[in-house]
Amino acid sequence: MHEGGYDFDLLVIGAGMAGLSAAAMAARQGARVLVAEKAAQSGGNAALAGYIWTARSPEVMREVIPDGDPALGAMLASGLDPALEWVRSLGVHVGPEVALMGFGRGRQVDMASYLRNCQRSVADAGGEIWTSCQTEKLEAGEGAVVGAQVSVGGETRGVRARWTLLASGGFQNDRELTARHIHPQAAGILRRCVPSSSGDGLRLATAVGAQVGKPGGGFYGHLVPHPVQPWEPSLFVNLTLYFSEHGLLLNRAGRRFVDETVGDHLNTQAVVEQPGARALLIVDERVRRDWVVTSYVEGIEPMDKFAAIRQHGGRVAVAESLEELEYLPEEWGYDASAALATVLEYNRLAASDPGSLHPGRVKDPLPIDQPPFYILDTQPAMTFTQVGVLVDTSARVLGVEGHPVPGLLAAGADTGGTFVRGYAGGLAMALVLGLKAAETALAPLPAAAGGA
Repeated sequence: MHEGGYDFDLLVIGAGMAGLSAAAMAARQGARVLVAEKAAQSGGNAALAGYIWTARSPEVMREVIPDGDPALGAMLASGLDPALEWVRSLGVHVGPEVALMGFGRGRQVDMASYLRNCQRSVADAGGEIWTSCQTEKLEAGEGAVVGAQVSVGGETRGVRARWTLLASGGFQNDRELTARHIHPQAAGILRRCVPSSSGDGLRLATAVGAQVGKPGGGFYGHLVPHPVQPWEPSLFVNLTLYFSEHGLLLNRAGRRFVDETVGDHLNTQAVVEQPGARALLIVDERVRRDWVVTSYVEGIEPMDKFAAIRQHGGRVAVAESLEELEYLPEEWGYDASAALATVLEYNRLAASDPGSLHPGRVKDPLPIDQPPFYILDTQPAMTFTQVGVLVDTSARVLGVEGHPVPGLLAAGADTGGTFVRGYAGGLAMALVLGLKAAETALAPLPAAAGGA
């Protein structure tokens, strides 16, 4: 496949799930591949995760993410099983199917083995993986992206490639970009991710005319205790408040601001927009028993979240009656009297008119009325951004006029449009789009320009 005039068939910028998946598939098919990774080690956020999952079907994907690109959503939902077969083909253990998030399905994967075997596939095929390097700019010529300038050890190298894939993992660590594309308060919230993803793909793409979207795409993240600092990767799961969808969230004025049952990832985005990007989470003994001290995802060892929160300096209080809410410490910064009134009114409506509390939801809400009550001060933490470079179903980057930018691909969190506010599996999206990018790069000739 290697053509004269190009050093590589595929240049991959970023060595996370999307980048390594594309690189390994292309290399195993005979392509000459170079992976350029900014960090000292490859793996990205995938190295911290373990489940590959997404919506059960294209129809369910459309239901849970109605504003997402329907073609990309359908490709992701239908592409999960073939993608997992690819993972198995590398000799990686894939566990039995489990249900996730109430609308999804997926499998636990030996992620360390998968990432290691992807790298081995590239090396065994004669490809290269550079780490601790910075991609300075994309090179354009002959009406197409034809490679990039990459700085390695203080030396800038020109890399020519028939295709260039952006897979740098999003822009969540760039304060200015998150303030501009997510919310002004997003610049100051915690990050729940590796530190290397800071918008390289977005900047490189927009410099050659790529289209960015969708507006309002938001981010994927979770609520965590306040004021936990610093935030170490080993604590990401133990201190994540997945169970917020079963409680009540109140802002500093003591008022509800979201239908909590939409899920913790959407609750997290809603909290970013509240004063101080903070919220009070209130649950009762029923929630603690059914959701806090049990395994939230099948196969994960259960633990007592409240004990972990206290151990790491988070604010959690226990009240024997709801009336004790009025004694919240002033330093927490919430209107305690208003909070009590809100909870009492919620419980009244949950008993008499539940539809008014969660309009359109399948299940009626349950009252928060079984003592003792647990009150947590919470804050949002961002894992990856969902606004990014727009692509078609061949992973080709789209320009501002809607046509593919010749020679340029993107996958994973560098892309936008698949998830808009809602979320259905970041690893699956990175894997499926990364493999699709490899298929495009393996085609005998670049695909003809045209609409998505």
